[in-house]
Amino acid sequence: MDEKKFLLGKTLSELKNIVSEVGLPVYAAGQIADWLYKKKVSLISDMTNISLANRTKLEELYQVGVSEPVHSMKSIDGTVKYLFEVNKKRTVETVYIPTDDRATLCVSSQVGCKMNCLFCMTGKQGFTANLTSNEIMNQIRSVPDAEKLTNLVFMGMGEPLDNTDELFKVLEILTSSYGYAWSPKRITVSTIGITKGLKQFLDESDCHLAVSLHSPFPNERLNLMPVEKAYPSHEVIDLIRKYDFAHQRRVSFEYIVFNDLNDTSRHADELAALLRGIPCRVNLIRFHAIPNVDLTSPDMNKMMKFRDMLNSKGVVCTIRSSRGEDIFAACGMLSSAKES
Repeated sequence: MDEKKFLLGKTLSELKNIVSEVGLPVYAAGQIADWLYKKKVSLISDMTNISLANRTKLEELYQVGVSEPVHSMKSIDGTVKYLFEVNKKRTVETVYIPTDDRATLCVSSQVGCKMNCLFCMTGKQGFTANLTSNEIMNQIRSVPDAEKLTNLVFMGMGEPLDNTDELFKVLEILTSSYGYAWSPKRITVSTIGITKGLKQFLDESDCHLAVSLHSPFPNERLNLMPVEKAYPSHEVIDLIRKYDFAHQRRVSFEYIVFNDLNDTSRHADELAALLRGIPCRVNLIRFHAIPNVDLTSPDMNKMMKFRDMLNSKGVVCTIRSSRGEDIFAACGMLSSAKES
């Protein structure tokens, strides 16, 4: 017998197709969405305003599709890394980051990653599969502190804009009135700059955008990020420049700082010139050492010096605090290869 399909992660349009397929009245789609995304039930049998006969029909082919994390690790700073089983015994990592005034979940969109950035453990794992909308939504739904979440960042394992079909379903569910009804301003999607997916995101979503840059010089960025060859950073920035970020959303550029590699006054000058005219923020991130990569982290004095150089040139620049480094949950450190 075929395995039952999942309801969690289905858009309202998809739910309408499902109720038609099963033989339920069309209004049942809205009832199911309400149970999934407002009331957050785990069983179809709990959808009590749907008749028993219709619930039985639905259960013949479908289940809600909720699964708890299979493992967790807690950092000394309060960050918690969760391991979720997906895609036939494979796994992904999801990170919960609490602070005094917010609770952020760092969500994965792929098992592994195709991009193979030099400094990233996920890329070293290689690419296995895109996550489905169910597997992405389940991370958000099933972490123990799900009801405390104030923000979501798609900065976990994988490149979100390399999985646009499933990502956009999730963004719709998160921001639609039938779903979580979150403001898009609570959600940030991070990308290395796949231009086709980026254009679609800019056209169709009001969520915040974070672009991984890491060097303003193409040859240097290419050494760090092979994707520079296919999607040059200047083309990515030219595309972003065509959109209005003053009111709808925020754009930031993520900049991992490597000691004596991309933290000089020359880099500050070029970065300021590259971003001129774009209302944006640059987030400096200290490099977190990973095995078999011959790059080093700058000390905090160098981070502050580089930040101050950028600020003096009119670039709004901040240093992002490292969280969860002791449990390999910090930026660039996620990898479930050992668990696969």
